[in-house]
Amino acid sequence: MTGARVVTGKATPRGRFPHVKLAGGFAFVSGTSSRRPDNTIAGAEADALGTTTLDIRVQTRAVLKNIGDLLREVGADLGDIVSATTYLVNMNDFGGYNEVYAEFFDESGPARTTVAVHQLPHPHLLIEMQVVALLPDTTEEGPVT
Repeated sequence: MTGARVVTGKATPRGRFPHVKLAGGFAFVSGTSSRRPDNTIAGAEADALGTTTLDIRVQTRAVLKNIGDLLREVGADLGDIVSATTYLVNMNDFGGYNEVYAEFFDESGPARTTVAVHQLPHPHLLIEMQVVALLPDTTEEGPVT
């Protein structure tokens, strides 16, 4: 199975790229944030005075749920992820991110890299994640026949 998909009902990519690219029995999920389809951001709230509160736990949970939704569109799920790369704007958020990540994965989960970045495409985004998942109809030896 090959191809690229922009998934209806998810936040539109902010550029000319797909949500998911299929190649060689794998699903490559583009960098995904906690952005909702209406362009609001889960884990970013402002009070009546305009004071913004950003929550790494809420954003991490939303990112992983968004990735799960994208993978389901190609017949996979979070359990099929073999590699995850996470970008955090602030490593002080590592503890909260790690706590929520552990709700979804344990030591048998994907290989993982987490790096700090200067900024993401919106000032309210604390996290972005890209993943690679093995499509379920394949094995390490190749397509199941």
